[in-house]
Amino acid sequence: MTEVEHVDVLIVGAGLSGIGAACMLREERPSATFAILEARDAIGGTWDLFRYPGVRSDSDMFTLGYSFRPWKEARAIADGPSIRQYIRDTAAERGVDRAIRFHHRVLAADWDSESARWTVTAERSDTGEQVQLTCFWLSVCSGYYRYDHGHEPTLPGQERFVGPVIHPQHWPQDLEWTGKRVVVIGSGATAVTLLPSLAELAQHVTMLQRTPSYVFSLPAIDPLARLVMRLLPPRLAHPLVRWKSALVATVLYELCQRRPKAMRALLRKSAVKALPDGYDVDVHFNPPYGPWDQRMCLIPDGDLYKTLSSGRADVVTDHIATFTEHGIELASGRTLEADIVVAATGLSMLALGGMSLAVDGVKVNLPDTVLYKGMMLSGVPNFNFVFGYTNNSWTLRADLVSRYVLRLLALMDARGYEVAMPTAPTDAPADQPYLDLSSGYVQRGLDELPRQGRRAPWRMHHNYVRDSFIMRRSALDGEGMTFARSGDEFRRQQAS
Repeated sequence: MTEVEHVDVLIVGAGLSGIGAACMLREERPSATFAILEARDAIGGTWDLFRYPGVRSDSDMFTLGYSFRPWKEARAIADGPSIRQYIRDTAAERGVDRAIRFHHRVLAADWDSESARWTVTAERSDTGEQVQLTCFWLSVCSGYYRYDHGHEPTLPGQERFVGPVIHPQHWPQDLEWTGKRVVVIGSGATAVTLLPSLAELAQHVTMLQRTPSYVFSLPAIDPLARLVMRLLPPRLAHPLVRWKSALVATVLYELCQRRPKAMRALLRKSAVKALPDGYDVDVHFNPPYGPWDQRMCLIPDGDLYKTLSSGRADVVTDHIATFTEHGIELASGRTLEADIVVAATGLSMLALGGMSLAVDGVKVNLPDTVLYKGMMLSGVPNFNFVFGYTNNSWTLRADLVSRYVLRLLALMDARGYEVAMPTAPTDAPADQPYLDLSSGYVQRGLDELPRQGRRAPWRMHHNYVRDSFIMRRSALDGEGMTFARSGDEFRRQQAS
């Protein structure tokens, strides 16, 4: 019988979060053994998968980049290829790229209390064989959506359309749109990114939306960051710029939550100022919901507004009645002529990359678990996952989670613990949704996600300043966390 390989820490996913977790683990626990399982054949996760025109960060790079390897370019908003290269360079520089097992899609992870370890089963997409590894700690950094396909709703009459219908998640690299009429269905971050990029070559681009989104313009090059980095040494400049960017995003979100009418008016005023006189802002850029009830769309240097003002593109707010052979007929009776349709209709959420969890042979049903500090699950030992902020940079949250795990592992070493597991609260209901956003992709996936409680540590605050204190300074052995020095002790605790 072939001996199953064992590592101290097993990381699932070689994207932004997984590479960051591996780098911090190597730096702070150099003697720990680890491996990274990646379902695809490349480093980068989202930033390797998405190749549509103009793909870029929807957070500034001073916070989307790693704290231990700051983003040094002047651009605050970076294009997808630059981000992909940044992740790859980080992995190579820190030597964690050698720990990646590509084509390993994790199917299941089973915790055994007797041995106090996980057995992880993965399928190799290149050979079809199944492989197993065991680990002391399992860290899932696989993101939150399906990589094999996006959300593709049924579009009436789509089969009648003679041109291609493209989903941005799988953009054909040989697609030619020069001189073509393009309709982009959607109003989210992908749609507002695509429109200016496609309009550079297309005859005309129309963004067809059912409901508007809030759009917020920021400079592509942060002038304050550029000044600080010119005047101060890197060891001072980079943390200062990172905190400044994080605080700006936090304050913006808090103002949207606490003063929604004022922020709605401010965003509307910004659109009116940037768009031509008489443009119907209230139809196309004034959503019926409050600011940050859904994720806000970032446009660098107002590029969306500039493209609309140039006449090369327009926005139509309407509903699809049916596709025709050469376009889309709308509920209003208007017809949009099109050679290409891009269905920027969103993502399909997928918790834990689709893998199943079991504890001592009992399958873990995620909706029955309670979130602990936004990174662990009640009743699941020696396990964490990474889900970044929706109202700030993904990496800010991922960084906090990885550092918390390292603190926890150090405590377990110091005290001789083999098991660490959150235990669900019994004094208050855990009846809050995992995410409080009305976005379609969130609402479609909520039933498959863990629940939250009504107070810490069972509730995630989505506030970087507050979370920084909790994750960096709060007691590791506080409320809700159970430790055991052996598997036998853990089973006795569970039995009692």
